[in-house]
Order: sequence, then C-alpha cells, then structure tokens
Amino acid sequence: MLDAGFDPVEALALRMGDNALILGHRVSEWCGHAPVLEEDIALANIALDLIGQAQLWLGLAGEARGKSADELAFLRDVWDFRCLLLVEQPNGDFGRTVMRQFLFDAWHVEMLRGLSGSSEPRVSEIAQKALREVEYHLERSSAQVVALGDGTEESHTRMQAALDWLWPWAGEALVADPVDAALAEAGIAPAPEALRPAWDATLRRVLGEATLTLPESDFAHRGGKDGKRHSEALGHLLCEMQWLQRAYPGAAW
Repeated sequence: MLDAGFDPVEALALRMGDNALILGHRVSEWCGHAPVLEEDIALANIALDLIGQAQLWLGLAGEARGKSADELAFLRDVWDFRCLLLVEQPNGDFGRTVMRQFLFDAWHVEMLRGLSGSSEPRVSEIAQKALREVEYHLERSSAQVVALGDGTEESHTRMQAALDWLWPWAGEALVADPVDAALAEAGIAPAPEALRPAWDATLRRVLGEATLTLPESDFAHRGGKDGKRHSEALGHLLCEMQWLQRAYPGAAW
C-alpha cells in the first residue's frame, strides 16, 4: 500500500527529498573538519547541492497538503522519514564518507535519468535540474574511490573496509516495494530493479580501477524508504538538525 494519505507523486517526492536532505546534512558535518581545505569546500558545495534538491522535492511533496519544505524537513519525527538507510549512516572516517557518496551517487544518477522521462511533468522538471549536479557528484566520488582504493596500502585497506561495512545498506534502493510498483506502473518513476544493470556496471568499472573487491553477499537491510525501520543514527541526526525549530517554533532569519 502507498503511505496513508499520500498519492504516488507525493510519496516519490518525499523519498527523493528525504534522501537528499539527510545525505546533505551528513555531508555538511564535514564543514570545518575535512582533511584539507579544498576538500572542506568541495564537500560543503555537494551538501548545498543536495539541500537545494531536497527543497525542490519536499516542496512538491507538501504542495497538496499546504506544507512547506521547511515544515517537512524540521517538524517530522523519525518514523515519518522515507530515506534510504544508506544515507543515514554516520560519516565514520573519510574513506567511509567517500564510499557512501559513491554508492549513493551511482544509484542517484540512474534514478534521475529515469525520472527525467517521468509521465509527471513536475517530477521530470526537478529531475532534469538535479541531474547535472549529480553527474558531477558521481564523477568526483568515482575519482576519489579510485585514487584512495588504488593508493597506499593504508588507504586501500580503509576503502575496502568502508565498502564491506556499507554494502548491506546499499541494496535497498534497488529492491521494489508496493509504492515503487505503483510509481512504475503509472510511468512516474522507473522500477528499482531496472536501474540495477547500470548501477552494477558503474560499480564494477570504478571498483575494478580502485582494485577493490565487491562483497559476494546480496543481503540488503530494508525499511528506510518505507519508514518501517530506521537506524539509530537517524534519530541522532534529527536531534541535531531539528533542535532550533523544535526549541523556537517558527523561528526565521
């Protein structure tokens, strides 16, 4: 069943918006803490891109209910979020942040390409706007995975450890649920499993160049995009992200 009270376009927009919002916040946590100044600025820019995309998607999600993107971002509790479990995961060391970004970017690009041909014009318009930014994100994260994976013994070890740790969180995006099936049937979004060949090809190419080994297991944690189960990490993230609006409702600059 679709989320109670949500039509397919709202459900899709909420999922896309929550993915961009939560990953954008995670990446922004590096601001002022990245290994080098150039990387600090680059990560801040990627975070801004994702937050900008979240604003568009959440604006569409809240349109029918008269809710703003800000209200959806800052005034929902953890069980109302519809983000992938992958984007909730803590930054960890820099290698884990890079690998999380790469795994997400490889899916995000294919998803936005599919959404660019959506039967729903508003979805297609947002996807086309976001796609150029996300293609750059993938180009960048791919280059970093290769540089670190095929770098020193220590960087290779850390990147392989990051891939092994994140792998069980990565497959959820490619497993369909009833909402995905309804969206695909209506021509609003591509079926998740249809994105897997391109996603697999990107992973094989980049991880091969990086001399990293793909885990053999196909196991994937599920529950994030349908809100049935989130990781503990999301609750901690929301405490930090939402505290101002919770403490001072309606606050604005």
